[in-house]
Amino acid sequence: MDLKQMASMDLLPPNDTNRKVIHLDMDAFYASVEERDNPVLKTKALVIAHDPRKHRGHGVITTANYRARKYGVGSAMPAQKALDNIPAKELVFVTPDFVKYRAVSATIHAIMHEVTDIVESVALDEAYLDVTQNKLGKLTTIELAQFLQQEIYRQTHLTCSVGISYNKFLAKLASEYAKPFGRAIILPDVAQAFLATKDVGDFPGIGKKTAVLMHEIGINTGYDLQQKDVRWLIAKFKKAGYYYAQHAHGIDLREVIGQRKRKSVGKERTFEPVIVDRERALPYLQDFTGSIAQILREKHLRSQTIVLKIRSKDFETVTKRTTIKEVTQDEDVIYRAAVSLLDEFPEFLELGIRLLGISTTNFIDDQVEELTLPLFETQ
Repeated sequence: MDLKQMASMDLLPPNDTNRKVIHLDMDAFYASVEERDNPVLKTKALVIAHDPRKHRGHGVITTANYRARKYGVGSAMPAQKALDNIPAKELVFVTPDFVKYRAVSATIHAIMHEVTDIVESVALDEAYLDVTQNKLGKLTTIELAQFLQQEIYRQTHLTCSVGISYNKFLAKLASEYAKPFGRAIILPDVAQAFLATKDVGDFPGIGKKTAVLMHEIGINTGYDLQQKDVRWLIAKFKKAGYYYAQHAHGIDLREVIGQRKRKSVGKERTFEPVIVDRERALPYLQDFTGSIAQILREKHLRSQTIVLKIRSKDFETVTKRTTIKEVTQDEDVIYRAAVSLLDEFPEFLELGIRLLGISTTNFIDDQVEELTLPLFETQ
């Protein structure tokens, strides 16, 4: 790097390496949900799309399992490409079921909110979490990532990959590196060396056309990008060039923007001495659900997911959730769901229950639903 290039580095903002950011990405999400529900599909090249043979050659691939991807088939491609590339005896099309995917996604996002409320959803199957401060105490970032993977698998039987770093750009790059079902961490002192080895086409934010253009002018790796004068990059790629320069040097100051809507309503209580009698626990559940239902009515919310939190005498803590058919704010519906969840843990009553709690999540706003009334009356 010559003196001119070094001087141009002054144009870059100071780096912030104090944050702890996780990028969580479900592995082949829609395809994995279908494989979970129909294990036979695991032996097939599964493509989530409308079958183009039944739709006049039309259709776009939503996603594909890893077996199908070996044939060069992936998301956003024409479904016809799957017919062209994959042997007929292996290929299976499944029509997307977004109602089912949204329900599974709600469970996954609820688990993420057990770690932090600073969750920025990118899609049903992808999110950033700022865990600089978190709800689980003194766990390391790697332990938090491990918790997320284990809890998501326990509750959904699906796998995810997680990337850990001090900003969103590097965390996403790490999760891509970890796929499938892995964890990767990029620390500040190795970030630039790691980026130097990567093809620019692997950089999040550099599209296929831009990557081809960069290759044509001799920018093949992160190292090549690091050597470029910042002013030259801005002149060549406009505003985007400034961000390419930042990313090449491990700088990304974008915040993880959490949703401000309330994600859960709950009540819990710690018991001393512990509870060992189901009939003694039930009045507390009734009290919890009554309070929750009142809050839901006051906030004009209805919930579809009920979550039980239970801690044994030995301090083992688990959560269990159930998704009901219709959203509700009815106390009796929530109570019955809570009792059903409690009955799944008889061993906790035998040991003694130290903590018991109920919460609701996966909300629908009543005030929003009221806007779906017809605009015009018909005679």
